[in-house]
Amino acid sequence: MTVKESYDPASHYDRVMAAWQLLLGDELHYGVFDDGDEPLDVATRALTERMVAAADLQTSGHLRVLDVGCGSGAPARTIAGRFGVEVVGITTSAVGVETARRRTAEAGVDGVTFEQRDGTANGFDDASFDRVWVMESAHLMRDKDALVSECARVLRPGGRLVLCDLVRWREIAFREVRERRDDFAVLREAFGDAHFESLDGFGALARGHGLVVDRGDDLTAATLPTFDRWRANADAHHDAVVELIGTAGRDAFVRSCDILEAFWRDGTFGYGLVSATRPGGSTS
Repeated sequence: MTVKESYDPASHYDRVMAAWQLLLGDELHYGVFDDGDEPLDVATRALTERMVAAADLQTSGHLRVLDVGCGSGAPARTIAGRFGVEVVGITTSAVGVETARRRTAEAGVDGVTFEQRDGTANGFDDASFDRVWVMESAHLMRDKDALVSECARVLRPGGRLVLCDLVRWREIAFREVRERRDDFAVLREAFGDAHFESLDGFGALARGHGLVVDRGDDLTAATLPTFDRWRANADAHHDAVVELIGTAGRDAFVRSCDILEAFWRDGTFGYGLVSATRPGGSTS
């Protein structure tokens, strides 16, 4: 996919966020479906529950959690409200920060703050968090090594990193990229300048920065029905979405669902979850 130097992920996110809330649902991420018939909100909560389990939050009332790429703050509110942890959510999007703060205030959830920061250079002190939560934001960060390095750096001994995202299952030859350049352009228009790492690649990056990987889950099949739900939302909210991002933006989103579903089915792309621990202590 050709990358324009002027591309700004934060600007893209600012532009599409209101429409995404209608298209993707309030949690702004994929769903995990047990039988394929669940409503989208049930499936997105199921993915959040997978992250909760991998983060080992059940007895974590005193923990400090960094949410990298916090979206509208829904997962941050969920884990703060349920477990009493302190959550700091970060995003490069000013609209994202404003939306997350407003929705958190409306929900009356305590212990959650949001800041405009970059996940690949977050500026927090070393060993300042017990958990780092990266939910479906890594694909928008080109420097995956910098992201994982920062996540590992801010973890305290015994702390855990948990990450879920779109993943690459096979290398795509240059000829195929060229032949499918129109498809990749549609994906970029709809979802931004995405760069996918493999599930094994995320694990290798974590180990390279001193973490011990204990989980690597392939969720490709379980997330596949997400695309049907997103297309249904595009139909149900047609006029509102067009008002927010235009007819071309809405059409690019629907087309991108078709393209991604085909990639899911042919084994090119998919979805995965990785968790890892910083050795040297116990944080629970």
